[in-house]
Amino acid sequence: MGTSGRGLRAGGDSAGAAGILWVGVGLLWLAGIDLRVTMLAVPPVLPLIHRDLGLNETGIAVLTGLPVVLFAAAAVPGSLLIARLGARRALIMGILVVAVASGLRGAAASTALLFIMTFLMGVGIAVAQPAIPTLVQAWFPAWVVIATGIYVNGVLVGETLSASLTLPVVLPLVRGSWELSFVVWGGFVLATSLLMVWLTRLMPDVAASSRTLWWPDWNGAQTWQLGLLLGGAGAAYFGSNAFIPDFLRASGRPQLIGASLTMLNAGQLPVSLIAGLFASKIVGRRQPFLLIGAATLGGLAVFLSQRGWGVVLGAGLLGFCLAFALVLILALPPLLATRGDVHRLSAGMFTIGYACSFAIPLLGGAAWDLSHVPAASFLPVAVGALLILAAAFMPALRPGRN
Repeated sequence: MGTSGRGLRAGGDSAGAAGILWVGVGLLWLAGIDLRVTMLAVPPVLPLIHRDLGLNETGIAVLTGLPVVLFAAAAVPGSLLIARLGARRALIMGILVVAVASGLRGAAASTALLFIMTFLMGVGIAVAQPAIPTLVQAWFPAWVVIATGIYVNGVLVGETLSASLTLPVVLPLVRGSWELSFVVWGGFVLATSLLMVWLTRLMPDVAASSRTLWWPDWNGAQTWQLGLLLGGAGAAYFGSNAFIPDFLRASGRPQLIGASLTMLNAGQLPVSLIAGLFASKIVGRRQPFLLIGAATLGGLAVFLSQRGWGVVLGAGLLGFCLAFALVLILALPPLLATRGDVHRLSAGMFTIGYACSFAIPLLGGAAWDLSHVPAASFLPVAVGALLILAAAFMPALRPGRN
Protein backbone atom coordinates (compact mmCIF):
# COMPACT_ATOMS: atom_id res chain seq x y z
CA MET A 1 0.00 0.00 0.00
CA GLY A 2 3.01 2.28 0.44
CA THR A 3 3.06 3.25 -3.23
CA SER A 4 -0.64 3.16 -3.93
CA GLY A 5 -2.27 6.24 -5.40
CA ARG A 6 -5.84 5.26 -4.61
CA GLY A 7 -6.06 7.22 -1.37
CA LEU A 8 -8.32 6.49 1.57
CA ARG A 9 -12.03 6.26 1.06
CA ALA A 10 -14.80 7.11 3.48
CA GLY A 11 -17.13 4.36 4.50
CA GLY A 12 -14.59 1.53 4.62
CA ASP A 13 -16.11 -1.72 5.90
CA SER A 14 -13.19 -3.02 7.95
CA ALA A 15 -11.79 -1.92 11.26
CA GLY A 16 -8.37 -1.97 9.62
CA ALA A 17 -9.41 0.66 7.08
CA ALA A 18 -10.81 2.86 9.84
CA GLY A 19 -7.59 2.43 11.80
CA ILE A 20 -5.48 3.52 8.84
CA LEU A 21 -7.79 6.49 8.36
CA TRP A 22 -7.09 7.66 11.91
CA VAL A 23 -3.38 7.03 11.42
CA GLY A 24 -3.45 9.47 8.51
CA VAL A 25 -5.29 12.05 10.59
CA GLY A 26 -2.75 11.72 13.40
CA LEU A 27 0.19 11.96 11.01
CA LEU A 28 -1.09 15.18 9.46
CA TRP A 29 -1.61 16.70 12.90
CA LEU A 30 1.87 15.64 14.08
CA ALA A 31 3.44 17.01 10.90
CA GLY A 32 1.82 20.39 11.53
CA ILE A 33 3.20 20.45 15.09
CA ASP A 34 6.70 19.41 14.01
CA LEU A 35 6.91 22.10 11.32
CA ARG A 36 6.35 24.93 13.82
CA VAL A 37 7.21 23.88 17.37
CA THR A 38 10.98 24.52 17.08
CA MET A 39 10.53 27.82 15.24
CA LEU A 40 8.38 29.38 17.97
CA ALA A 41 10.75 28.16 20.71
CA VAL A 42 13.02 31.14 19.95
CA PRO A 43 10.96 34.23 20.97
CA PRO A 44 10.53 33.23 24.65
CA VAL A 45 14.31 32.93 25.17
CA LEU A 46 15.40 35.92 23.07
CA PRO A 47 16.39 37.97 26.15
CA LEU A 48 18.70 35.14 27.27
CA ILE A 49 20.24 34.80 23.80
CA HIS A 50 20.69 38.56 23.65
CA ARG A 51 22.44 38.50 27.04
CA ASP A 52 24.75 35.53 26.42
CA LEU A 53 25.73 36.11 22.80
CA GLY A 54 25.63 39.91 22.72
CA LEU A 55 23.43 40.07 19.64
CA ASN A 56 22.24 43.52 18.62
CA GLU A 57 18.67 44.19 17.48
CA THR A 58 19.60 43.56 13.85
CA GLY A 59 20.94 40.15 14.79
CA ILE A 60 17.78 39.35 16.71
CA ALA A 61 15.66 40.42 13.73
CA VAL A 62 17.69 38.20 11.39
CA LEU A 63 17.45 35.26 13.80
CA THR A 64 13.64 35.48 14.01
CA GLY A 65 13.06 36.37 10.34
CA LEU A 66 15.51 33.90 8.76
CA PRO A 67 13.14 30.88 8.80
CA VAL A 68 10.41 32.84 7.02
CA VAL A 69 12.86 33.87 4.28
CA LEU A 70 13.90 30.25 3.87
CA PHE A 71 10.27 29.14 3.64
CA ALA A 72 10.21 31.12 0.41
CA ALA A 73 13.72 30.32 -0.84
CA ALA A 74 13.70 26.55 -0.25
CA ALA A 75 10.14 25.71 -1.32
CA VAL A 76 11.18 24.99 -4.92
CA PRO A 77 14.02 22.64 -3.88
CA GLY A 78 11.37 20.93 -1.77
CA SER A 79 9.30 20.43 -4.92
CA LEU A 80 12.34 18.87 -6.61
CA LEU A 81 12.85 16.54 -3.66
CA ILE A 82 9.21 15.42 -3.82
CA ALA A 83 9.45 14.80 -7.56
CA ARG A 84 12.58 12.66 -7.21
CA LEU A 85 12.02 10.88 -3.87
CA GLY A 86 8.27 11.02 -3.29
CA ALA A 87 6.22 13.11 -0.87
CA ARG A 88 6.54 10.68 2.06
CA ARG A 89 10.34 10.61 1.97
CA ALA A 90 10.57 14.37 1.42
CA LEU A 91 8.37 15.02 4.46
CA ILE A 92 10.36 12.66 6.69
CA MET A 93 13.71 14.02 5.51
CA GLY A 94 12.59 17.60 6.13
CA ILE A 95 11.32 16.84 9.63
CA LEU A 96 14.51 14.93 10.52
CA VAL A 97 16.56 17.95 9.42
CA VAL A 98 14.35 20.17 11.61
CA ALA A 99 14.89 17.89 14.62
CA VAL A 100 18.67 17.62 14.28
CA ALA A 101 19.25 21.28 13.39
CA SER A 102 17.06 22.51 16.23
CA GLY A 103 18.91 20.35 18.73
CA LEU A 104 22.30 21.46 17.46
CA ARG A 105 21.32 25.11 17.87
CA GLY A 106 21.82 24.53 21.56
CA ALA A 107 24.87 22.26 21.34
CA ALA A 108 27.17 25.19 22.09
CA ALA A 109 26.71 28.85 22.97
CA SER A 110 28.05 29.99 19.61
CA THR A 111 26.59 32.75 17.46
CA ALA A 112 27.82 31.14 14.25
CA LEU A 113 26.39 27.73 15.14
CA LEU A 114 23.09 29.28 16.19
CA PHE A 115 22.64 31.00 12.82
CA ILE A 116 23.87 28.03 10.76
CA MET A 117 21.53 25.59 12.49
CA THR A 118 18.63 28.05 12.29
CA PHE A 119 19.32 28.23 8.55
CA LEU A 120 19.24 24.42 8.23
CA MET A 121 16.10 24.21 10.38
CA GLY A 122 14.35 26.67 8.06
CA VAL A 123 15.44 24.65 5.02
CA GLY A 124 14.03 21.48 6.59
CA ILE A 125 10.66 23.11 7.22
CA ALA A 126 10.60 24.64 3.74
CA VAL A 127 11.29 21.40 1.86
CA ALA A 128 8.71 19.51 3.95
CA GLN A 129 5.87 22.00 3.54
CA PRO A 130 5.03 21.29 -0.15
CA ALA A 131 4.77 17.59 0.71
CA ILE A 132 1.75 18.11 2.96
CA PRO A 133 -0.80 19.18 0.28
CA THR A 134 0.52 16.36 -1.94
CA LEU A 135 -0.07 13.78 0.79
CA VAL A 136 -3.47 15.29 1.64
CA GLN A 137 -4.56 14.64 -1.94
CA ALA A 138 -3.20 11.09 -1.82
CA TRP A 139 -4.54 10.18 1.63
CA PHE A 140 -7.86 12.05 1.76
CA PRO A 141 -9.01 12.80 -1.81
CA ALA A 142 -12.65 13.14 -0.69
CA TRP A 143 -11.89 15.08 2.51
CA VAL A 144 -9.28 17.59 1.44
CA VAL A 145 -10.64 20.56 3.39
CA ILE A 146 -11.20 18.59 6.61
CA ALA A 147 -7.71 17.06 6.38
CA THR A 148 -6.21 20.49 5.75
CA GLY A 149 -8.03 21.87 8.80
CA ILE A 150 -6.47 19.11 10.92
CA TYR A 151 -3.01 19.91 9.57
CA VAL A 152 -3.47 23.64 10.19
CA ASN A 153 -4.65 22.87 13.72
CA GLY A 154 -1.40 20.97 14.23
CA VAL A 155 0.57 23.97 12.99
CA LEU A 156 -1.22 26.23 15.46
CA VAL A 157 -0.79 23.72 18.31
CA GLY A 158 2.94 23.60 17.54
CA GLU A 159 3.19 27.38 17.70
CA THR A 160 1.21 27.49 20.94
CA LEU A 161 3.14 24.67 22.64
CA SER A 162 6.61 26.14 22.32
CA ALA A 163 5.50 29.74 22.81
CA SER A 164 3.56 28.96 25.99
CA LEU A 165 5.55 26.11 27.59
CA THR A 166 9.17 27.15 27.04
CA LEU A 167 9.36 29.63 29.93
CA PRO A 168 7.17 27.97 32.60
CA VAL A 169 7.99 24.30 31.89
CA VAL A 170 11.02 23.65 29.68
CA LEU A 171 13.45 26.26 31.07
CA PRO A 172 13.00 25.13 34.71
CA LEU A 173 13.46 21.55 33.51
CA VAL A 174 16.87 22.40 31.99
CA ARG A 175 17.88 24.78 34.81
CA GLY A 176 17.42 27.96 32.80
CA SER A 177 19.58 26.95 29.83
CA TRP A 178 18.20 28.34 26.57
CA GLU A 179 20.63 26.05 24.71
CA LEU A 180 19.15 22.92 26.28
CA SER A 181 15.62 24.19 25.70
CA PHE A 182 16.33 23.93 21.97
CA VAL A 183 17.61 20.39 22.51
CA VAL A 184 14.36 19.48 24.30
CA TRP A 185 12.16 20.72 21.46
CA GLY A 186 14.45 19.13 18.87
CA GLY A 187 14.19 15.83 20.76
CA PHE A 188 10.41 16.08 20.68
CA VAL A 189 10.46 16.49 16.90
CA LEU A 190 12.98 13.65 16.53
CA ALA A 191 10.77 11.26 18.54
CA THR A 192 7.67 12.09 16.52
CA SER A 193 9.60 11.88 13.24
CA LEU A 194 10.66 8.33 14.07
CA LEU A 195 7.00 7.54 14.73
CA MET A 196 6.17 9.00 11.32
CA VAL A 197 8.85 6.85 9.64
CA TRP A 198 7.09 3.78 11.02
CA LEU A 199 3.46 4.79 10.47
CA THR A 200 3.70 6.43 7.04
CA ARG A 201 4.57 3.05 5.55
CA LEU A 202 0.89 2.18 6.03
CA MET A 203 -0.25 5.15 3.96
CA PRO A 204 -0.44 5.77 0.20
CA ASP A 205 2.48 7.66 -1.30
CA VAL A 206 2.94 9.67 -4.49
CA ALA A 207 5.22 7.84 -6.88
CA ALA A 208 8.48 9.61 -7.72
CA SER A 209 10.08 9.61 -11.14
CA SER A 210 12.94 11.32 -12.93
CA ARG A 211 10.31 12.49 -15.44
CA THR A 212 8.09 14.16 -12.83
CA LEU A 213 7.95 17.92 -13.26
CA TRP A 214 8.99 20.04 -10.28
CA TRP A 215 9.55 23.63 -11.45
CA PRO A 216 6.50 25.81 -10.59
CA ASP A 217 4.52 27.38 -13.39
CA TRP A 218 5.47 31.01 -12.73
CA ASN A 219 3.29 32.14 -15.63
CA GLY A 220 0.22 30.42 -14.21
CA ALA A 221 -2.54 32.58 -12.77
CA GLN A 222 -3.28 29.99 -10.08
CA THR A 223 0.30 30.08 -8.78
CA TRP A 224 0.20 33.83 -8.30
CA GLN A 225 -3.35 33.93 -7.01
CA LEU A 226 -2.68 31.35 -4.30
CA GLY A 227 0.70 32.90 -3.50
CA LEU A 228 -0.77 36.37 -3.04
CA LEU A 229 -3.64 35.03 -0.92
CA LEU A 230 -1.14 33.24 1.34
CA GLY A 231 1.11 36.31 1.33
CA GLY A 232 -1.72 38.59 2.39
CA ALA A 233 -2.77 36.29 5.24
CA GLY A 234 0.85 35.77 6.31
CA ALA A 235 1.67 39.48 6.24
CA ALA A 236 -1.37 40.26 8.40
CA TYR A 237 -0.53 37.46 10.85
CA PHE A 238 3.21 38.14 11.23
CA GLY A 239 2.59 41.88 11.26
CA SER A 240 0.05 41.52 14.08
CA ASN A 241 2.33 39.32 16.18
CA ALA A 242 5.30 41.61 15.63
CA PHE A 243 3.69 44.92 16.61
CA ILE A 244 0.90 44.18 19.10
CA PRO A 245 3.28 44.12 22.12
CA ASP A 246 5.11 47.36 21.32
CA PHE A 247 1.94 49.16 20.24
CA LEU A 248 0.13 48.35 23.48
CA ARG A 249 3.18 49.24 25.52
CA ALA A 250 3.58 52.57 23.71
CA SER A 251 -0.11 53.37 24.18
CA GLY A 252 0.02 52.68 27.92
CA ARG A 253 -1.84 49.36 27.94
CA PRO A 254 0.85 46.72 28.60
CA GLN A 255 -1.57 44.70 30.73
CA LEU A 256 -3.46 43.74 27.54
CA ILE A 257 -0.46 42.30 25.68
CA GLY A 258 -0.83 38.75 26.97
CA ALA A 259 -4.58 38.56 26.42
CA SER A 260 -4.33 40.07 22.92
CA LEU A 261 -1.62 37.67 21.77
CA THR A 262 -3.53 34.75 23.27
CA MET A 263 -6.68 35.69 21.38
CA LEU A 264 -4.72 36.21 18.17
CA ASN A 265 -2.89 32.87 18.35
CA ALA A 266 -4.44 30.34 20.71
CA GLY A 267 -7.91 31.49 19.67
CA GLN A 268 -7.19 30.13 16.20
CA LEU A 269 -7.03 26.51 17.41
CA PRO A 270 -10.78 25.78 17.44
CA VAL A 271 -11.30 27.98 14.38
CA SER A 272 -9.02 25.78 12.26
CA LEU A 273 -11.06 22.67 13.05
CA ILE A 274 -14.39 24.46 12.56
CA ALA A 275 -13.16 25.77 9.20
CA GLY A 276 -12.15 22.27 8.15
CA LEU A 277 -15.58 20.90 8.99
CA PHE A 278 -17.74 23.62 7.43
CA ALA A 279 -15.62 25.08 4.63
CA SER A 280 -16.12 22.29 2.09
CA LYS A 281 -19.05 24.11 0.48
CA ILE A 282 -17.20 27.39 0.07
CA VAL A 283 -13.58 26.44 -0.61
CA GLY A 284 -12.35 27.81 -3.91
CA ARG A 285 -14.99 30.55 -4.17
CA ARG A 286 -14.22 34.25 -4.33
CA GLN A 287 -16.80 35.46 -1.81
CA PRO A 288 -15.25 33.95 1.34
CA PHE A 289 -11.95 35.70 0.66
CA LEU A 290 -13.76 38.99 0.09
CA LEU A 291 -15.47 38.55 3.46
CA ILE A 292 -12.19 37.56 5.14
CA GLY A 293 -10.36 40.58 3.71
CA ALA A 294 -13.14 42.96 4.79
CA ALA A 295 -13.45 41.35 8.24
CA THR A 296 -9.67 41.59 8.72
CA LEU A 297 -9.84 45.32 8.07
CA GLY A 298 -12.78 45.47 10.48
CA GLY A 299 -10.85 43.60 13.16
CA LEU A 300 -7.91 45.96 12.70
CA ALA A 301 -10.22 48.97 13.05
CA VAL A 302 -11.67 47.54 16.28
CA PHE A 303 -8.20 46.82 17.65
CA LEU A 304 -6.89 50.32 16.93
CA SER A 305 -9.99 52.28 17.94
CA GLN A 306 -11.10 50.56 21.11
CA ARG A 307 -9.85 50.85 24.66
CA GLY A 308 -9.72 48.17 27.30
CA TRP A 309 -11.01 44.74 26.34
CA GLY A 310 -12.22 45.95 22.96
CA VAL A 311 -8.58 45.66 21.91
CA VAL A 312 -8.61 41.97 22.80
CA LEU A 313 -11.83 41.51 20.83
CA GLY A 314 -10.19 43.09 17.78
CA ALA A 315 -7.18 40.77 18.10
CA GLY A 316 -9.54 37.80 18.36
CA LEU A 317 -11.35 38.83 15.18
CA LEU A 318 -8.01 39.07 13.37
CA GLY A 319 -7.05 35.59 14.56
CA PHE A 320 -10.40 34.13 13.50
CA CYS A 321 -10.17 35.59 9.99
CA LEU A 322 -6.55 34.56 9.41
CA ALA A 323 -7.04 31.00 10.68
CA PHE A 324 -10.07 30.53 8.44
CA ALA A 325 -8.14 31.98 5.49
CA LEU A 326 -5.20 29.64 6.07
CA VAL A 327 -7.39 26.53 5.92
CA LEU A 328 -9.10 27.71 2.72
CA ILE A 329 -5.79 28.61 1.06
CA LEU A 330 -3.86 25.45 1.95
CA ALA A 331 -6.77 23.28 0.80
CA LEU A 332 -6.61 24.71 -2.72
CA PRO A 333 -3.50 23.03 -4.22
CA PRO A 334 -4.85 19.47 -3.73
CA LEU A 335 -8.17 20.56 -5.26
CA LEU A 336 -6.87 22.68 -8.12
CA ALA A 337 -3.83 20.71 -9.27
CA THR A 338 -3.91 17.39 -11.10
CA ARG A 339 -2.37 14.34 -9.43
CA GLY A 340 1.40 14.61 -9.60
CA ASP A 341 1.33 18.40 -9.86
CA VAL A 342 0.32 19.40 -6.33
CA HIS A 343 3.93 19.86 -5.18
CA ARG A 344 4.66 22.30 -8.02
CA LEU A 345 1.64 24.48 -7.31
CA SER A 346 2.33 24.31 -3.56
CA ALA A 347 5.99 25.27 -3.99
CA GLY A 348 5.10 28.28 -6.12
CA MET A 349 2.42 29.32 -3.62
CA PHE A 350 4.81 29.03 -0.66
CA THR A 351 7.59 30.91 -2.46
CA ILE A 352 5.40 33.90 -3.29
CA GLY A 353 3.42 33.77 -0.07
CA TYR A 354 6.32 33.66 2.35
CA ALA A 355 8.28 36.26 0.40
CA CYS A 356 5.34 38.61 0.97
CA SER A 357 5.02 37.44 4.60
CA PHE A 358 8.61 38.49 5.24
CA ALA A 359 8.79 41.69 3.19
CA ILE A 360 5.46 43.36 3.95
CA PRO A 361 5.80 43.39 7.79
CA LEU A 362 9.03 45.37 7.36
CA LEU A 363 6.80 48.27 6.31
CA GLY A 364 5.36 48.42 9.82
CA GLY A 365 8.60 49.29 11.55
CA ALA A 366 9.53 51.79 8.85
CA ALA A 367 6.10 53.47 9.03
CA TRP A 368 6.36 53.82 12.82
CA ASP A 369 9.90 55.19 12.63
CA LEU A 370 9.04 57.74 9.95
CA SER A 371 5.70 58.91 11.34
CA HIS A 372 6.32 58.41 15.08
CA VAL A 373 2.73 57.16 15.22
CA PRO A 374 2.50 53.70 16.87
CA ALA A 375 -0.67 52.77 14.97
CA ALA A 376 1.27 53.14 11.71
CA SER A 377 3.05 49.88 12.56
CA PHE A 378 -0.12 48.02 11.59
CA LEU A 379 0.22 49.07 7.95
CA PRO A 380 1.27 45.46 7.07
CA VAL A 381 -2.03 44.14 8.44
CA ALA A 382 -4.00 46.54 6.25
CA VAL A 383 -1.80 45.76 3.22
CA GLY A 384 -2.25 42.04 3.84
CA ALA A 385 -6.05 42.38 3.95
CA LEU A 386 -6.04 44.44 0.76
CA LEU A 387 -3.82 41.84 -0.90
CA ILE A 388 -6.38 39.13 -0.04
CA LEU A 389 -9.14 41.28 -1.54
CA ALA A 390 -7.13 41.98 -4.69
CA ALA A 391 -6.13 38.33 -5.18
CA ALA A 392 -9.75 37.24 -4.74
CA PHE A 393 -10.64 39.22 -7.87
CA MET A 394 -8.18 37.28 -10.00
CA PRO A 395 -9.53 34.40 -12.17
CA ALA A 396 -12.11 32.19 -10.41
CA LEU A 397 -10.71 29.82 -7.82
CA ARG A 398 -13.44 27.19 -7.97
CA PRO A 399 -11.81 23.74 -8.33
CA GLY A 400 -12.61 21.84 -11.46
CA ARG A 401 -12.99 18.62 -9.51
CA ASN A 402 -13.69 17.60 -5.92
